[in-house]
Amino acid sequence: MIRKFLLSTALCAGVSSAALAQDGEVRIGVLFGFTGPIASMAPVIAETAELALREASKSDAFLNGRKIVPVRADSTCVNRNAAVAAAERLVKQENAVAFVGAGCSGAASAVLVNVARPHGILSISPTATSPGLTDMEDGGLFFRTAPSDARQGEVLAELLIEKNIRKIALTYTDNEYGSGLTGSFTKAFEDRGGKVLISEAHMDGKVDYAAEVATLAASGADILMVAGYADQGGRAIVQTSLDTGAFDRFVLPDGMVSESMIEEFGAALGQSIGTLPGSDNDRATSFAQILEKNGITEQAPFRAEAYDAAAVLTLAMQAAGTTDGKAVAEMIPHVANAPGIEIGPGEIAKGMFILSQGGAIDYVGASAVEFTPEGDAHGTYREVTFSEDGLETVRIW
Repeated sequence: MIRKFLLSTALCAGVSSAALAQDGEVRIGVLFGFTGPIASMAPVIAETAELALREASKSDAFLNGRKIVPVRADSTCVNRNAAVAAAERLVKQENAVAFVGAGCSGAASAVLVNVARPHGILSISPTATSPGLTDMEDGGLFFRTAPSDARQGEVLAELLIEKNIRKIALTYTDNEYGSGLTGSFTKAFEDRGGKVLISEAHMDGKVDYAAEVATLAASGADILMVAGYADQGGRAIVQTSLDTGAFDRFVLPDGMVSESMIEEFGAALGQSIGTLPGSDNDRATSFAQILEKNGITEQAPFRAEAYDAAAVLTLAMQAAGTTDGKAVAEMIPHVANAPGIEIGPGEIAKGMFILSQGGAIDYVGASAVEFTPEGDAHGTYREVTFSEDGLETVRIW
């Protein structure tokens, strides 16, 4: 990047009646892979982001009473051209002033370079985790509430070594997410004395992965890390491994942890290890209750990050008194980082009111939001196990 926060000395400007008209809608793009390799996860991630947008809109304090209209578009997760076209439609046809998304790292980088930066559109992604995004030139317009895979790679390495797992086979989806996570994990694992016996990319969309699984099994490893997608090649590799007896223990990073995997494999993943962003503090418990109350019960990674991305975006608009991308970007550290009155999940309206009175807030949210100067989120990871009943958190890293 390197991101330069052009921070004003005042904590929050409040909302000036001269800054905006009191009528009109604020349209915000909700840009996720509703088709493609995380299609089973995308709806619940979008619903959770939209829940936060509804809270902000119903507060009646948002930008002098303006209402928020979320507009969905399909980034496909992996098709860069489709992601760019979807983002262009949001800006030019739907008049979107900001994005929650894009979902997936490749889509996020393509949208940033081709749409967000040229149009001055701010985007906050809750699901783009590639380490490479940290150093992209973004004009200060890209943030993410999901922690970088540079951190996830370290967490995976530490927990495997702690469990005395020193040798593994590894397969990864052949894109920015897969290669970025694989790179960070391999370095961290081998720095700690581990050994990746084989590391092979796989292409999504194939009918048969028998050859790939046979090659991985020939390494002699008895545990397989699959840095892929739950609705694409990663899922098929797990299925083929179980069917052939090649592997029955897996390490599954966040792209592989979904309700669809639990429904499909259940207890067959009982010996496996999963990681996904999250925590189990009081706010996380409160957030889970809020989701259930609103009918969002499906287990999926990035729910907290999606809610927080939408919340931070709208609170920063409130602090800036405008929807202008650069002005809003300057206010994100003010509303999301200390100091200020802490704002948790379900308290977006409270945050809006405090800002409207010229006060200062520290939006902690559901995922303990705190941004680095580069716009990345500090973050924690849940280590989980799998069963027919769902996910069980073992530890927070």
